Amino acid sequence: MSEVKALGPGRHELTPREVVRELDRYIIGQDEAKRAVAIALRNRYRRSQLPAEMREEIYPKNILMIGPTGVGKTEIARRLAKLVDAPFIKVEATKFTEVGYVGRDVESIIRDLMENSVRMVKEEHTARVKTRAQVLAEDRLVTLLLHPPKKQNQNNNPLDFILGRTKTEPEPTEEEKIAVGKKRDEVREQLRRGELEEKELEIEVEESAPQLEVGGASISIGDMMGGMMPKKMKIRHVKVKEAREILIQEESQKLIDEDAVRDEALQRCEQSGIVFLDEIDKIAGKGGSGHGPDVSREGVQRDILPIVEGSTVNTKYGPVRTDFMLFIGAGAFHVAKVSDLIPELQGRFPVHVNLKSLTQDDFVAILTQTDNAITRQYTALLEVDKVHLTFDEDALREIARIAMLSNETGEDIGARRLHAVFEELLEDVSFNAGGDMMPDVYLTITAQYVQDHLKAAKQQDMKRYIL
Repeated sequence: MSEVKALGPGRHELTPREVVRELDRYIIGQDEAKRAVAIALRNRYRRSQLPAEMREEIYPKNILMIGPTGVGKTEIARRLAKLVDAPFIKVEATKFTEVGYVGRDVESIIRDLMENSVRMVKEEHTARVKTRAQVLAEDRLVTLLLHPPKKQNQNNNPLDFILGRTKTEPEPTEEEKIAVGKKRDEVREQLRRGELEEKELEIEVEESAPQLEVGGASISIGDMMGGMMPKKMKIRHVKVKEAREILIQEESQKLIDEDAVRDEALQRCEQSGIVFLDEIDKIAGKGGSGHGPDVSREGVQRDILPIVEGSTVNTKYGPVRTDFMLFIGAGAFHVAKVSDLIPELQGRFPVHVNLKSLTQDDFVAILTQTDNAITRQYTALLEVDKVHLTFDEDALREIARIAMLSNETGEDIGARRLHAVFEELLEDVSFNAGGDMMPDVYLTITAQYVQDHLKAAKQQDMKRYIL
C-alpha cells in the first residue's frame, strides 16, 4: 500500500488555500490557526511524494493552540480530520495519570486511535461490498422464507462438531430441485416488489459471546478460545425488512478481508492519525514543590512525551508507531503559561498559534455564514412541529450583542454561549409547540422579541439607570 493512500481516499491533494476555504464553512475567524493546520496537512502530502529514505527523516511539526474555550480549537482539528478521512481522537490531558497512579495510562490514546482507524476502514470496505452483500442476503432471505431454520437439539455434544460427527440431510431429487427453483423465483419476485416486507419469519443469528472487561477494554471469551468451539446461535422473530438488514451485515462481514482492513487501518493510523490533546495547560506544573495535588502533573507530561516524540505502542492489532502522527495540543493558558510545561514537551510543539476571543461581528457571522449555523438548526427542529421561524437581521445582531456581553460579564465560553441564549430565547415556543392539533405557525424573531425574552438584555437595560 502506498503512503498516499494512507492519507485518505481521494482527499490528499487539497492545497492549504482549499483547506482553509473548507474550514471557513464551519469556523469563523481564527485565520492563524487555520493556516497552521492547513500547512501541516499539506506537508503530509508533500512528505508522501518523497523517496522512502528521505520520508523517514521528516517528522510532522506539532501545533499548540492557545486560546479561551469555545473559540474553535477542537472544531478546527475535528473538521481537518474529516476533510482527509484521517483517524482522529480528542482526549483531555487531565484524564490521564502518571504511571503508578490509579487511572488511564497515556498509551490508551493510541489504542483508541487505532480502534477508530479500524472502524473507519471497515466502514469503507463494507460500503464497497454492499452491492454484492445485498444479492447474497436476498438469496438467503428466499431460503429462509421457504425453509425456516430448525431448532437445534440442546443435547448436542460440542465434541461431535469438533470430531465431524454432525448429521447431514439427504440430497434432494432432480424433480424436487426444479420445483424448489421455480418456487424460489416466485418468492424472489415478491420480495423485489415489496410484497413481503411486513411478513414475519424466524432468522438464526449468532449469539454474542460473553465479554470480559480488562483495563477498560472488553475481550470476547470466544476470541480467547481461538474460535475452537462452535458459534452459539439463537432464533429471532423479525419482519422481512429487518431480516434483510441483518443478513446484509452478516454477508458484508464475510466478504471483507479482515487482514486487509487491519493492515490499511494500521497504515492510516501511523501515517495520517491526528491526536487532539485538550486542556494541556491543566497539567502544567507551577514549580517544584514535589508534593501536594500537583505531584503527578509533571509525571503525566513525561508520560505523554514519548508518545508525542515517537514510540511504538502495542495494540491488539499489532505494534503502532507514533512517529508520524500529528499532535495538536490546546489550552486556555489563563493561569499556567506555555513556559510552565517541561522543556522537552515544549520542544515537541514547535508551532504556536493564538486564538482570539469572539467579537460581536464574529457572533453575527457564526449565526449567518456557517453551514451548521445554530439558526438553521433551530429552524429545522421547530419545523417538525409546524413552527416556521425567520430571523430579522437586527434580531441576529441583538443576539450577538447579548452573547458577547454575557461572555464579558460572566465566564467567557465562546460560541457555546449561543446555545444558552437560544434555549432561553425559544423556551416558550419549544415548550408549547407540538401535538396533532397544532396549526402551522409563522414566527418572525425581531430585535424587540429578543429583548423581551432574554434576561441578559433586561439586565443590561437596567444598568443604564444605576449610578
